[in-house]
Amino acid sequence: MPLRPLRTAAAATALALTAALVLTSCASGSADAAGSGSGEKVTGGTIVYAHQQEPACVFGGWIEQAYLSYQVLDSLVSLDENHKVVPWLATAWKQSDDGLTWTFTLKKGVKFTDGSPVDAAAVAYNFDYWVNGGNSTAKVWLGGYYKSAEAVDAQTLQVNLSKPYPRLADNLTQGYFGIQSQKALENRTKEQNCEAPIGSGAFVVDKWNRGQDIILKRNKNYTSWPANALHTGPALVDEVDWKFVADPTTRVAALQSGQVNAIYDVPAVQWNTLKSGGYTLDKYVTPGRPQQISFNTQVGPFTDEKVRQAFAYSLNRKEIVNTIGRGVIPVEGNGGVSQATPGYSKKAASWYSLDTSKANELLDSAGWSEKNDKGIREKDGKTLTVTLPYGAGSIINADGAAILQGVKEQASKVGFDVKLVPVPQAEFFSGKYSTPQSYDLAAGYWTAVTAGILYINWRPSTPDNPNYSNSAFYNDPTLEGYILEGNSAADLDAQNAAYQKAQDYIAEHALSIGVYDRLSTLAVSPKLKDVWQEHAQGGPTFYDAYFVK
Repeated sequence: MPLRPLRTAAAATALALTAALVLTSCASGSADAAGSGSGEKVTGGTIVYAHQQEPACVFGGWIEQAYLSYQVLDSLVSLDENHKVVPWLATAWKQSDDGLTWTFTLKKGVKFTDGSPVDAAAVAYNFDYWVNGGNSTAKVWLGGYYKSAEAVDAQTLQVNLSKPYPRLADNLTQGYFGIQSQKALENRTKEQNCEAPIGSGAFVVDKWNRGQDIILKRNKNYTSWPANALHTGPALVDEVDWKFVADPTTRVAALQSGQVNAIYDVPAVQWNTLKSGGYTLDKYVTPGRPQQISFNTQVGPFTDEKVRQAFAYSLNRKEIVNTIGRGVIPVEGNGGVSQATPGYSKKAASWYSLDTSKANELLDSAGWSEKNDKGIREKDGKTLTVTLPYGAGSIINADGAAILQGVKEQASKVGFDVKLVPVPQAEFFSGKYSTPQSYDLAAGYWTAVTAGILYINWRPSTPDNPNYSNSAFYNDPTLEGYILEGNSAADLDAQNAAYQKAQDYIAEHALSIGVYDRLSTLAVSPKLKDVWQEHAQGGPTFYDAYFVK
C-alpha cells in the first residue's frame, strides 16, 4: 500500500454532487458524453479525469502519488505488457558478475523542465535523496541493498550494492522512482517540490486547487518517452484536469453525463452498465501484496496459531468476493503475493477454504470453548472480540469495505466478534493504528512488480531497525531466510522457488490470508483514445491519449 506509519450514496445525492464539479471550459476535444462519431483525430484538448483520492503531495511513497508523478517524472526504466524491463531515461543497463554493481547508460540531451540536465549526477542525487527520507517506499525497496550511487561520466550512472539484488531494474519501474531535478530539490522549498515536482516528463504541474483538482499541462519540449509508449514527441493533448472525486457514484454519473472523459476505480456494480454503454473498461490486477488480512502475532488472541487458522477456516472468501465483486474483483487466497506477481504460489493460495467444523474444533482446543448469549466465544472471562481498523476510502474502497463486512459476518458464525473500524485517511497515515496494541487484524495491500515485496512486509522488526510494514509483527529467521534467498538468487527459477517457500510458510502458520486482488480500473469515454495503464502499478497513462470527433 506504500505508506503505513483508508454504500454508495443515493442517486439524487450523487447527481447533486456531480453538478457541483468545477469543470474546465470546453476546448477542442473536451469532455463529451458517450456516442458515436466520425473517429477523426482531434489536435489538443483537455482530458477531464476523475480520480478517487487526493494525496498530500504529487511525489511520494503512496501509490496515489505514484500515479500522479508518473505523468510528470520520467524513470530510468519502464515495464512493458510482458513484464519486461525496457528503456526510458536509461538506454541500457548491466549487472556486474558479482551482482554488486549496476551500470546505467543514460539518454543524451534530456533536460528537466527547469532547464537543468538529466545527467548521471542528477540521477545519483535522486538515489541518495530517496534513501535519506525523500521517499519512504523507495527507501524500503532499496534498504539493506543500496550502498551508493555515482556518476562515472555525464551519461553513465553506477549504483553500488552491499549484496546482490538481481531484480533491481524491475523494481525501478515503479512510480516511486521518478527522477526529479537536482537543482529543484536543492534550491526550492519542500512545499514547492511537494506540490509541483520538477521532472522531465510529458506533463508539468501547472496548478493545484486543493480539494478540487490538479492541472497538468503538456511539456512541449518532451524528448524522453519510454520504449513502450505508443508514439514519439510531446503529448497529444494540451492538458489533463486531474479531478478528485471521492464518491464512486458521482464519478460514474459525471462520466455518463459527459462532464468527465475518464474515471478511476469503477464500482463492480457499474462495470457491465458502463461496458454496455460503449465506454472502454480497463482492469489491471496489481502485482505485489493483495488485499489481505494479517494477524497480530504479538498481542491478543491471534498470538495462538490455532486461533489464526480457525479464523481462516471460518471464511468462504470466494463467496464473499464474488457476491460483492460480481466477477470483476478476483478472489485471492494467497496472503503473501497476488496472482499477478511472478513467483506466485498456488499452493499457498489454496491452503484454507471454508471448514466451520475445523474452525470450531481449533477454537475449542485453543480454550475458546464457551459462548455467550450472543454467540461470541469466551475464555477466562474474555470475549473473542477482535479489532480490524481499515483505511476507509484510501486503502479500502467501497467494494472493499463491503467485502470486509462479509468477513465479519462469516467469522461471527464460529464465534468471532469482529469490530470493523473505518479510519479516515489522515488518521490512517498518521500511524494511529500501527502498534501491536491498536489492532488484532490488519487489512491492506502493497503494489510491487516482484515477489520481493515479501521482504518489505515480513522483514523482522528490531529496535535498531524497525519495520513498520510488518503488520503481523512476526519476526522469524526461517521466513526471512527464504525471502533473502529469493532476493539475491541469480537464477530466476531459484528466486521464484525461494519466494514460494516463503508464501507457503506464511500460509502454513496462518500469518496472513488473501481476500481479493487489488485492482486498478478505468472507464474511458469512446471519444478518448489510447489511454492505457502502465504495467508496473496500473496507473492511467495520458501521454499517448487523444480525442476523436
